[in-house]
Amino acid sequence: MADERAEAYWRTRTGAPRSRGVLAPAPGEPPLGGAASPLGMTRHAPSPALAELVRHYWIPRWRLPPGRTVTQRVLEYPSANLVVEAGGAAVWGPSLGLGSRTLAGSGWAFGVLLQPGVAPLLLGQPARALVDPVRGIPLDDVPGATEALGRVAAATAAADEEHAVAEFERWFTALGLEPGDDARTVRRLVERAEHDRTLTRVAQLADSEGLGIRRLERLVREQLGLTPRWLIRRYRLQEAAERLASADSPPLAELAAELGYADQAHFTREFRTVVGETPGGYARAARSAR
Repeated sequence: MADERAEAYWRTRTGAPRSRGVLAPAPGEPPLGGAASPLGMTRHAPSPALAELVRHYWIPRWRLPPGRTVTQRVLEYPSANLVVEAGGAAVWGPSLGLGSRTLAGSGWAFGVLLQPGVAPLLLGQPARALVDPVRGIPLDDVPGATEALGRVAAATAAADEEHAVAEFERWFTALGLEPGDDARTVRRLVERAEHDRTLTRVAQLADSEGLGIRRLERLVREQLGLTPRWLIRRYRLQEAAERLASADSPPLAELAAELGYADQAHFTREFRTVVGETPGGYARAARSAR
């Protein structure tokens, strides 16, 4: 099985491409790093047979000293995650704003970033029901989930990640989920929005698939529960966070223009609204952590 091992998690927090949605530490949060880092993450690619259903697997582990917490901030990807933890498993949709989780003590999780349109197939629920979740949606009604994900949890807890992935894929393959043409179209749209830096307007995204804007909006709402405008802005904010945290971050006015904002003021306002700090403050904090 192909295995995409990320570097230590503290490096992904400063914008490594495989975790571009994971933000640098918030102001005042102690930097993490080095071989003794209490927080780490590995990633695994899915088998080719499941590539239409699964984008990748992510497995964080943490061991924090008593009394210490770390808040992980995330500009989440537009699809849903299936997350297995010691207490059970659930599907979590994307947060419209900034997602976060505070970690304490010791623990682990086995995460699966699902491809667009897969979570509604798995749960039999509309995509809009997954967006901005207060709590995860359990998988109690999905055939074989309790037993299979129990095995995934046991393998993850034992640090046998290859076995955990194999157990998950055995169960997930047996479900026979088959994305339709609309889901495949939205997957291509998501990939374009993520990777094409010149794509800053909804009309451009529609044109990339030969769609009208109304058709585009309907597809994205049905498959993701989101809007095309949100999709483009989310990837541009992820791009901004990655660039700001890099060692050679560009001037803010230049970055705003590259990302399609009318001017630096509009970029600063949106970044601060979603992330909670200005682009300049974020860049300074990221440099300090690095």
